[in-house]
Amino acid sequence: MCNRYQSPRETEIERAFALGRQVPNRWWKPHVTPLALGPYVKPGGEIEVGQWGMIPRSSPTRRPTTRDGTPMSTNNARRETIGKSWTFAPAWRAGQRCLIPVESWVEPYWGLGSRNVWWSFRRADGEPAALAGLYSEWTDPETGELVPNYTMSTQPADGHPVLSLMHRPGKEKRGVVMLEAGDWDAWLHGTAVQADALIKLPPLGVLRSGAEKPEEEALLPAEQLQNLKVEG
Repeated sequence: MCNRYQSPRETEIERAFALGRQVPNRWWKPHVTPLALGPYVKPGGEIEVGQWGMIPRSSPTRRPTTRDGTPMSTNNARRETIGKSWTFAPAWRAGQRCLIPVESWVEPYWGLGSRNVWWSFRRADGEPAALAGLYSEWTDPETGELVPNYTMSTQPADGHPVLSLMHRPGKEKRGVVMLEAGDWDAWLHGTAVQADALIKLPPLGVLRSGAEKPEEEALLPAEQLQNLKVEG
């Protein structure tokens, strides 16, 4: 899963995704966290800026809630239930898939036991990563405001040599879905079956990873560091 990432600048998104000059509907801060604003690329090549955390149609507020008003986390959408969940299925069935431009994202590594080290991932070639997502729009029942929003797709990461080491021992291991440029069109415009076939764990050769704070790598035993650090 992912709960924090760095977004590229607007001009970098336009260059990397070959979109041409655009004027987004609003601006965003580079450090994106749940319920904050972030950019995503919609079918047709439009940059939209919306809330990271999909808002169910029945939610009374822009902070996502269940039908009984209980706050819920919707910034990640599980691949296994994305087509069945009452929160995400409407967007999935409508083909509202998007690309989320990401400079880097972090996952917690708990190998030290008493505390975690935030481990950062990015593309090895230096280009922004395109993470698979869904987008939607929610209408504020009080003001009528149309609120763009999006979520990030996730998948089981047990079989990955590095992503499987993230999160607390014994807890479920999950990872984001990083799409290669040749798959962008199929994710945005293909059928649900075609899109689902693109959900796979990234090979080590396309990743670069290291501690978000490089000095914290010195805290790790050499064997752990060797298993965690990826140079692409």
